[in-house]
Amino acid sequence: KNNNNNDHVVNVHCVSWLSSRKHDTSGFLYFMGCHYHDSHWPTWRWVFKWTNYIKGYQRRWFVLSNGLLSYYRTQAEMGHTCRGTINLATATITVDDACNFVISNGGAQTYHLKASCEVERQRWITALELAKAKAARMQAESDDSGDDFSPSSPPAAPGQGGVSQNSEVQSALRTLGSKVEDLSTCNDLISKHGSALQRSLSELDSLRMTGEAGDKIRQVTERATLFRITSNAMINACRDFLALAQAHSKRWQKALQAERDQRVRLEETLEQLAKQHNHLERAFRGAAQANLNEEPLAMNQESPSQELVPLKKRRTCISDKPNYSLNLWSIMKNCIGKELSKIPMPVNFNEPISMLQRLSEDLEYHELLDKASKCQSSLEQMCYVAAFSVSSYSTTVYRTGKPFNPLLGETYELDRRRESGYRSLCEQVSHHPPAAAHHVISNRGWTLRQEITVASKFRGKYLSIMPLGTIHAIFEKGNNHYTWKKVTTTVHNIIVGKLWIDQSGEIDVVNHTTGDHCHLKFAPYSYFSRDVARKVTGVVMDKDGKAHYVLSGTWDEKMEFSRVMQSSRGENGTEGKQKTVYQTLKAREVWRRNPLPEGAETMYYFTDLALTLNEPEEGMAPTDSRRRPDQRLMEDGRWDEANSEKQRLEEKQRSVRREREREAASQRTSSQSEESECAPHDSYQALWFERCEDQITGEQIHIYKGGYWEAKDCGSWEGCPDIF
Repeated sequence: KNNNNNDHVVNVHCVSWLSSRKHDTSGFLYFMGCHYHDSHWPTWRWVFKWTNYIKGYQRRWFVLSNGLLSYYRTQAEMGHTCRGTINLATATITVDDACNFVISNGGAQTYHLKASCEVERQRWITALELAKAKAARMQAESDDSGDDFSPSSPPAAPGQGGVSQNSEVQSALRTLGSKVEDLSTCNDLISKHGSALQRSLSELDSLRMTGEAGDKIRQVTERATLFRITSNAMINACRDFLALAQAHSKRWQKALQAERDQRVRLEETLEQLAKQHNHLERAFRGAAQANLNEEPLAMNQESPSQELVPLKKRRTCISDKPNYSLNLWSIMKNCIGKELSKIPMPVNFNEPISMLQRLSEDLEYHELLDKASKCQSSLEQMCYVAAFSVSSYSTTVYRTGKPFNPLLGETYELDRRRESGYRSLCEQVSHHPPAAAHHVISNRGWTLRQEITVASKFRGKYLSIMPLGTIHAIFEKGNNHYTWKKVTTTVHNIIVGKLWIDQSGEIDVVNHTTGDHCHLKFAPYSYFSRDVARKVTGVVMDKDGKAHYVLSGTWDEKMEFSRVMQSSRGENGTEGKQKTVYQTLKAREVWRRNPLPEGAETMYYFTDLALTLNEPEEGMAPTDSRRRPDQRLMEDGRWDEANSEKQRLEEKQRSVRREREREAASQRTSSQSEESECAPHDSYQALWFERCEDQITGEQIHIYKGGYWEAKDCGSWEGCPDIF
């Protein structure tokens, strides 16, 4: 047996012996099945997990995937709620007894598990050891693999044969490498278990037992010897295969590197061609413009040549925020219980944009409405509208600065027709209470309008900001009309500590055309909560109350939605109500927050869109927020001058209001009609919006009456008030 020259003969005799004694080989095959991972054995099963001394072991659904062991209370939770996860790469696996085993990551996570039988436990141990070895190896080789498959090599584009073949070779190499690693792991496990078995047999031999026990020991020894011989044969075959695979792998790596080098050369050539093409295009555009200046020609406004007009390059930075120290508590300690809009605040606590511009920031993720306008199903469209309602809060997570209160009659336009297909207009239509009207029209099939009045209270330790008003989204396709309101914003640590912002409350998004609705819940931050911070959950239902989609995520990071396949009643909730458990398909990401620009912490944590909001534009109205002098001075870092200018503007606004009130009083005195007696105390009327009753909500709101963009095209701003 120990002579290597006779290995082949011994192996042939072993196979013959197995064929002639089928009734005896079942034990050997059973032994193999228990100790080595079966590729068809599922890696998600019920296992009993120790919970506490009262409930003891409880059945939990465990899933082993990609080196991670996760568990859930039920299978239905897999789509949305994971109860715990351990990374096996750094975990230890120990066996307590025939059915119990323990998995720990050396920290706070330790799972005490119990299988239904010893066979089941051994299957789990083997699967876990294989996954642990593979995860550890992948973690150790992640840097090397990153160098081998550099991200500088772009993925294969459709229709490019050479690059596609390159990608196929990479995929084949990765698959082969994975299989080779599995073989190596199996080799290690066989050696490990074989050595342990040999030691156990030696201990049994030394006991000198007689009778039936001795026969059993001899039978076990015989089968173990057969196992060792067969294992050696498999190890030799694996060793030969590994050598052959590694030899082929080296040749493939060389061929792949040659392909990479050739592709890099082709990319450099293509880049040069693109630069030359761009240069020729600019030269052609300049020549065409020169010809137009010399001799006017009739052109079709819808001609494809219009697409050659370059988009305006927007700015990507503003002046850094000065490091002026000022205690917010020293200003606000005498303002407890007051309205925020009535508290005189220096610009030191502001950010250099107005409230009208902050409203326009709701369009940061306008593409969600673009996608919603293309949906065939109103229920799926609801998911995108709900995600849009959440996305408007993502810009507030680090933004603790207060926007400038708009002056009465102040406007702000955001024309992004060329880049994004929409036009936006805001106007401050009331000062007490402060209210802003907003209207957006998109050539991609949707309209957005809102009138927001901000109510705020300072409570000593925190500041509550409660936006009042309804937001409307109307889609041309299907004529779906959605409405929703905003949640409460809370600014914490006013007295001491670092300011931080939280969003809490509930939103009901309603489709008034179909009756569909979505209830979104913004969970307030709690130090003792186990949930993810800034969590948002929601369910999309039809008019009959049947759930179709589940939304989950956070208001500062991302939102996902998944289709509901089945729902059932679960455990009682904290308020005594019975929770509904939804069984869903795999979740799809519907929205993710854009990363902040580089150096955002020194630029008030502005997003890419926010950095462009105060950038001067040609032809804007004289009442536009970009023309506001105190805001411009603050953006330039001249805060002392900005504070002086802010006081001048506020005093000018008060003087205009007093004059308007005197005129209204004189009119009431000179006229005795009932209509005059009932006239409002402040007779101000908005310029671009008119007050009327909302047909959906019954509220008195301001709706865009038209004329602004026509006035801009003509450059006619005679009706605009002098507010700056």
